[in-house]
Amino acid sequence: MADDDVPGIDDVPRLGRWLHENGITPTGAPPRVQLIAGGRSNLTYLLEPGGEAPRLVLRRPPLGHVLPTAHDMSREYRVLSALAGTDVPVPAPVALCPDADLIGAPFYLMGYVAGLVLRSAGDGARLTPDQARQLSGSFTDMLAAIHGVDLGATGLASFGRPEGYMERQLARWQRQWELSATREMPGYEELTQRLAADLPGGSGSASAGTLVHGDYRLDNMLVALGAGGTGRPSIEAVLDWEMSTLGDPLADLGLALVYWTEPGDGDSLDVEWAPEVTTGPGFMTRAEIAGRYAAATGRDVSALGYYMAFGCFKLAVVLEGIHARFLQNKTVGEGFEREGPAVPSLIQRAHRLLDEGV
Repeated sequence: MADDDVPGIDDVPRLGRWLHENGITPTGAPPRVQLIAGGRSNLTYLLEPGGEAPRLVLRRPPLGHVLPTAHDMSREYRVLSALAGTDVPVPAPVALCPDADLIGAPFYLMGYVAGLVLRSAGDGARLTPDQARQLSGSFTDMLAAIHGVDLGATGLASFGRPEGYMERQLARWQRQWELSATREMPGYEELTQRLAADLPGGSGSASAGTLVHGDYRLDNMLVALGAGGTGRPSIEAVLDWEMSTLGDPLADLGLALVYWTEPGDGDSLDVEWAPEVTTGPGFMTRAEIAGRYAAATGRDVSALGYYMAFGCFKLAVVLEGIHARFLQNKTVGEGFEREGPAVPSLIQRAHRLLDEGV
């Protein structure tokens, strides 16, 4: 992709000048820009300024059909800044540009972090069974660490309102569906009614409120496999904080387990948002992850079937929005034609989870 023809970045030379004017790069030369594939929402680019200047990563909202309150660059940048130096590894925040005129949308910059994105079954083949099990444990422990972040110490105490979180989430994603829906969807109305009728209540529903990632899954992190690729895996960075807020931590766990595929899953989704890597030898089962999380946090996970059903509902709305952008020819990259057909499968899966549990 030529640097003067980068979808989502209107003026690469102007971006180069801005980087220099803000003391980020030593010269105003246009950076080499490359779209980082795999993202289905915010667009992510690798910037190579050249010379000895370090590589950077730029994030901006998607093209077209941006829903109200979604894709707020300042919120994502705030949480990265807050988590820098904590037990939750994130890329170093570099700069925030709220001016949409510079490249066509607000954006932020963060430092480049080396690591593997593990998504496909082929990616999983790089891990031994021992490494797969170790990574499963680290994945679970990292989620517990996110939910254990000290909100006061990090300045995130005002990052959201955990009280009534699930009720507001249900209302919010229903509004997003109304703005995104491209077709009639069997089972959708019944699903929202069932979710509303069984909303978790009482002191356990928000667990006093924690930081929630909002889209926690294995391929939203960068992983290192140690020397020679044979060492203990480590999570180098947790990425894609665009849906983070304060809320019910079990909603994070439920959605994470929707993404976590197992061998023999009959409703595995043919989309990049449902990574097949966890079907490989050695990876923990969903039940093992839930048990490890419960032991690490002391939280009651008996209502996990509801939270997974809610995760299916939320993901269905997100994918319908992506499908709408695809129909408008506003997506950048490949594979978007598979997102739309996954929506009815997610709605059916949510009903099964409400009927049968995990």
